Amino acid sequence: MPTLPSDPADLTPSWLSDALGTEVTGVEVLDHAFATNQRVRIGLEYAGLAHGADAGPASLFVKLAPTDPAHRQMIGATGMGEREAEFFSDVAGTVDLLVPGCPFAASEGDLFVLLLEDLTVRDCQFFPEMTGVGADAAAVALEDLARFHARFESDAERDQVAPWLRTPTRRMSEATAGLMRMVLDANAERLSPTYVAVGELYEQHHAWFDEIWHAGPPTYIHGDLHVGNVYLDAGRVGFVDWGLSRTSTHLRDMSYFLTMSVDVEARRANERELIQGYLDALRAAGGHDYSFADAWAAHRLQASYTVVATFLAYMPSYASGDGVALGDNLLMRANAAIDDLEVVDAVRAALG
Repeated sequence: MPTLPSDPADLTPSWLSDALGTEVTGVEVLDHAFATNQRVRIGLEYAGLAHGADAGPASLFVKLAPTDPAHRQMIGATGMGEREAEFFSDVAGTVDLLVPGCPFAASEGDLFVLLLEDLTVRDCQFFPEMTGVGADAAAVALEDLARFHARFESDAERDQVAPWLRTPTRRMSEATAGLMRMVLDANAERLSPTYVAVGELYEQHHAWFDEIWHAGPPTYIHGDLHVGNVYLDAGRVGFVDWGLSRTSTHLRDMSYFLTMSVDVEARRANERELIQGYLDALRAAGGHDYSFADAWAAHRLQASYTVVATFLAYMPSYASGDGVALGDNLLMRANAAIDDLEVVDAVRAALG
């Protein structure tokens, strides 16, 4: 393949023909947005076919690296683009999870490109029209995640399907703690006292948090299950944005999904039942046998991660459009989880 595209203008018929393995004769940029990465929706035409119905998809959703060099370097340092390309290249086609189709994914240096199924052509629901996952859909999603987690508890299975998971995950806690200090200082009037308390504890003990968030029996996790990274397809939850997937503990995904994707009132009314359902499904799939008490204690500590997850609310790329709504939604969820689960008390007790 030629050098990977860094701009929608680089998505030429020639490049796409090579990537898709069929002759593309026309490309139209239908939408171009910026958030963590570039998000592009393109329409395609194929040789001999007016609309490409039999040759390839009429449209695709494309993820590209950021255009700003500093932002692109930052994203490249996290390895997010590379990791998501690895997931779609090697793992997505082997799992019983609802994920978009991906006919091409690759990374090269700090560039990456993913050609993904255009889910907008189906009646899928995304944020912001889906402000939270309901209890019934959440229960099924947790069962899906439990089977995924159970499968990848095996070192041999991870090594066979995703050997790149052996590469140590980049540690970013010191840099994140510095950003946390800036967020707390710049938004003091906007943040709740309990949110600030967790943020202050994170700034002081960031390395400890990084350990406890990933402590426990290892498996392969999504790692970023907030409401902006899930969708509903005929009532079933699908999962996108695998850039933070890694080897970690099952309960990180479980807790993050509950606090940051499930409708807040649905979580409050069904939280214990949803956790027990996940644990039962994990055990039934041959996975680790957690007690409810251990899972609940871990859930309260995992919920402290919501202060890091809500950095989206303060990033310039989320300062307009749907980004504002997503940032506000995540902040609302963080505040609810921190208070409902008495996270400050849980963290202080664990710190001793």
